[in-house]
Amino acid sequence: MKQLLVVFKRELASYFATPLAYVFIVIFLVLSGVFTFYLGGFYERGQADLSPFFNFHPWLYLFLVPAIAMRLWAEERKSGSIELLMTLPITRFEAVTGKFLAAWAFAGIALMLTFPMVITVNYLGEPDNGAILTAYIGSWLLAGSYLAIGSCMSALAKNQVIAFILAVSVCFLFIVSGFPLVLDAFNAWAPQWLLDAVSSLSFLIRFDAISKGVIDLRDLLYFVTLIAAWLAATAVVVDLKKAD
Repeated sequence: MKQLLVVFKRELASYFATPLAYVFIVIFLVLSGVFTFYLGGFYERGQADLSPFFNFHPWLYLFLVPAIAMRLWAEERKSGSIELLMTLPITRFEAVTGKFLAAWAFAGIALMLTFPMVITVNYLGEPDNGAILTAYIGSWLLAGSYLAIGSCMSALAKNQVIAFILAVSVCFLFIVSGFPLVLDAFNAWAPQWLLDAVSSLSFLIRFDAISKGVIDLRDLLYFVTLIAAWLAATAVVVDLKKAD
């Protein structure tokens, strides 16, 4: 755990060593405001809740979170620093988990900075703050899922742009897996259990319930399992690519 903490601190500090972190945070906060107050019709709805804010998170994260994840391993391989990292007395698990947790913590910081939204909705009405807290937890888990996928794609690619495109593509598939258009492609030949399995993979379906304040253990297990599976895949890819 000590080595994991060292990797975590190193990675988290690297985000704020360049303007990248501040640019990302500003873009995230601005887009969150635009989606909530303009596209989401926050005032026109006449309801004291943050549904317009959270409803756009799966789509907002689709492009912003892979932008964080694309540098996790691709930059290490491009610069050659991955050889130095692999010679340190740390395990693959510590390296992969430490880098992921740093990126997830950074995403959490950006999410926490949206607290003026909570202040605004409490000023305008009497919202269910428990549901809002649950939605924030769900949003953070959603960001973690995007990051885990992005980490694996970053380990696969040496170029950050390619890693970004791969991560966006895979995350998009997880978003639309519950759409009728996708399910119709399976409907003609697939059994019902397979249709249900494909539909259950959708980020939108899993996040929708949590964003409304409903905590279902199955949804939490879904996100935790997805993160663990993609991090395990990242470790395997790093091992396979270490000789490149």
